[in-house]
Amino acid sequence: MKRPWSGQVEATNDPNIPEFDPSNPLCPGVTRPNGQVNPSYESTFVFDNDFPALLADVPSPPNGEDDLFRLSAARGVCRVMCFHPKSNITLPLMSLQEIRSVIDKWIEQMIELGTKYDWVQIFENKGAIMGCSNPHPHCQIWASSFLPNEARIKDDNQLAYYKKHGRPLLMDYVEKEVKKQVRIVVSNSEWVVVVPFWAVWPYETMVLPLKHVQRFTDLSDKQKDALADIIKQITVKYDNLFKVSFPYSMGWHGAPTGSRMDDSRHWVFHGIYFPPLLRSATVKKFMVGFEMLAQNQRDLTAEQAAEILRKLPDKHYTLASS
Repeated sequence: MKRPWSGQVEATNDPNIPEFDPSNPLCPGVTRPNGQVNPSYESTFVFDNDFPALLADVPSPPNGEDDLFRLSAARGVCRVMCFHPKSNITLPLMSLQEIRSVIDKWIEQMIELGTKYDWVQIFENKGAIMGCSNPHPHCQIWASSFLPNEARIKDDNQLAYYKKHGRPLLMDYVEKEVKKQVRIVVSNSEWVVVVPFWAVWPYETMVLPLKHVQRFTDLSDKQKDALADIIKQITVKYDNLFKVSFPYSMGWHGAPTGSRMDDSRHWVFHGIYFPPLLRSATVKKFMVGFEMLAQNQRDLTAEQAAEILRKLPDKHYTLASS
């Protein structure tokens, strides 16, 4: 963290994003590139991605017997979900009721898509340096007919632990983190946010339930309200770290759906935040060299990162003077 830096730096100021931009295809009432007109929505809004990476109807590949070149069809649906009608409002600036509306819509999508597809991935890319091409507050929802690599690895490891210990891995983990209290950033009656012991990104965090739930769709109303609170808490902390609208890639992982709706007691529903900023609003972490070819390395310990985040104000920096 003290090493002199003369490498790539990012812009220091948040862009001046208008509340409404008639040229922004995610704004209410605007015509999208495919000619469809968005409704004048006042809360959340979901639509099928105009440029999807997955399609529901694709031909099956030819059968092959070569183990080195195995092919299978990848079918699915890609959707975009707007969080709020205003382009200059992000999750940490939303009310708890508005965030709860986002959660309710996420769960609604999980229920719909999970009846047909084996995996439903909700994820948000926030900030230009994380590849986000539109500043309007939104996420994406990709449903796939297959279990993606990260989900498959988590499924295998959680199942192996459950068979050995008879308890879900992440519930044992969160119990130990609550006892240690060294990597916890924020918490409430239902959730805890930790910088995980195995974190790779400098200020990576994990959102974990204090009571065992397998899927997003398992949450009670109390857990949903508490999740809205925990999302606001951690995103405010992130923004306050360098006094910037903090970029990240985040997502939710839970037990598979569709044809894999079998015994999933080993799964624990959780969220992950992967933020790239390292030591300021202008210097980010680069995953290159040794980290790409050998193994990840941390620039500060998980305990140090948690302490830095934990000590930040609970009030958003843009509202601190009001």
